[in-house]
Amino acid sequence: MPATETVDPAAQAEFRKLMGLFATGVCVVSFANKNGAGDPGISAMTVNSFVSVSLEPMLVCWSIQNAASQFDDYVGADDYAISILAEDQQALARRYAARGDTTLRPEDFTSAANGAPVIAGALAHLECRRWAVYPAGDHTMILGEVQAMSVLSEHHRHALGFFDGRFFPVGG
Repeated sequence: MPATETVDPAAQAEFRKLMGLFATGVCVVSFANKNGAGDPGISAMTVNSFVSVSLEPMLVCWSIQNAASQFDDYVGADDYAISILAEDQQALARRYAARGDTTLRPEDFTSAANGAPVIAGALAHLECRRWAVYPAGDHTMILGEVQAMSVLSEHHRHALGFFDGRFFPVGG
C-alpha cells in the first residue's frame, strides 16, 4: 500500500467540487440490524458511490466513509439490500444521508424477496451478500454478490440523480 501524505485541504475541496460534476444515481443501502428490543431493526444509509462490477458472479460495489457512525455495522453486515431511488424520493434520500443517528421511519420500508428491508416504492432492489471488503483511503469499498433482484419501476417514473450538490431526475 502506498504511503499516505498529507493533502492540502484546498486541493481536497477542489477535488470534491470536481467530483461533484460527475452525475450519479442515488441509492439507499439497508440491512436488518440486531440492536435489540425497541429498535426498528433496520439500518439505512443513502449512497451515491454505487457501481456494478461483474456479471459472473454478479457483483456490485459501494463505499462507506471510515468515520461513519455505523461503520462497523455496515462493514460487518453479511447481507444487505440496495434500493435504487426514484425522482420523487428526495426526502428519503436526505433523511438517510443525515450524519449521526437518523430517525428511521418503518413506513419507508418493505421486505424484499429474501426478507431484506428495502425502500418502499423504489425503482429497483438488489439483495446482496458481502463478497469482499477493501480499504480505500478514508473510505472502505464493500463488494456484494447479488442474491436476488427486482425491478419495481413504473415506465413513467425517473431515477433520482445527484449532480453539483443537487438532486435531479434521470431519464427521458
